[in-house]
Amino acid sequence: MEEQQSNSEENQFEKITDIIIRLGALAIILFWCFAILQPFILILIWAIVIAIAMYPVYKSFVKLMRGRKKSPVFLLTLVLLSVIIIPSTLVTESLYEGVSYLTQTYQEGKPLIPPPGETTANWPSFARPILDIWQHASDNLQETVLQYSEQVTTVGTWLLSALAGVGKGILQFNISIIIAGFILAYSENLKIVSNKIFQKLVGAHGEHFATVTVQTIQNVVKGFLGVAIIQSVMAGLGFFIAGVPFAGLWAVACLILAIVQIGVGPIVIPIAIYMFAVSDSTTAVLLSIWFVIIMISDNILKPILLGKNAPVPMPVVFIGSIGGFIFSGFLGLFLGAVVLTIGYKLFQTWLETENQ
Repeated sequence: MEEQQSNSEENQFEKITDIIIRLGALAIILFWCFAILQPFILILIWAIVIAIAMYPVYKSFVKLMRGRKKSPVFLLTLVLLSVIIIPSTLVTESLYEGVSYLTQTYQEGKPLIPPPGETTANWPSFARPILDIWQHASDNLQETVLQYSEQVTTVGTWLLSALAGVGKGILQFNISIIIAGFILAYSENLKIVSNKIFQKLVGAHGEHFATVTVQTIQNVVKGFLGVAIIQSVMAGLGFFIAGVPFAGLWAVACLILAIVQIGVGPIVIPIAIYMFAVSDSTTAVLLSIWFVIIMISDNILKPILLGKNAPVPMPVVFIGSIGGFIFSGFLGLFLGAVVLTIGYKLFQTWLETENQ
């Protein structure tokens, strides 16, 4: 009897030891894989998001090209890269021209900030403090900078950090788009794999969770990120055509504010006021009308792209965008909104399935 008990204890000890060794080996492999993939995790996740969002467009391309799959992938990848590369080139060119202009103006001894135009003389009295600061900055920029040194340092530091993040983010975007092309090429097989993964995670409701995830990604990309891109492109066109200084940088600022659901108003309204002060009335009026159209387009485009019901409350998108930007820079601005929205929708779906 004692011998049987001893053998049982030995077998149990061997099983526990075997389990511990297996878990340890698995933990080492998982940690090693994570360490290898860590520099590319954000890029890979964003590539998956792009592939899911573009899948309906890809299927349409496949139908147009009579079932061929390689050509639609190449064409769609080329279009997406053009959408990123062309605006980023314009932004870089705008920045270069702006710096060159400031350098030339400084060397010629001219004021770096143009003085208020003649039309500002008719502005109401409550705008007088703004005009005084503007005039003072035009007359003596160095003294004005020293007077507001703390604010200038804060804004300058944030701006340099944001510009560095934008450059890195654009490069990551391009890499993600290329990877997304490969994902689309094997989308049918990956769809089966994703369903199996969700089934392993949540059991019988796995396919439903997979469908919710795909729909959420497509809704967020179309309804929030898509609208933000459309508004920033419209604003950028207005800036470039009207000759607004640093047009590319203002367009990027519009994109950021539109993604976090603040809107383009904080950028376009001061620019409209500036154009009334330094430009002719016709240009300023036309640009202001264009800005009004951009600002109200948000209320038109979102219902069209999202349908009747938004996938999540606006604060979820706002918190996701801000948190993503703080956590992982410019790419996180886009990815944070998507990831937090997915988490919110999956949590809602989980609560509903528990109550069934």
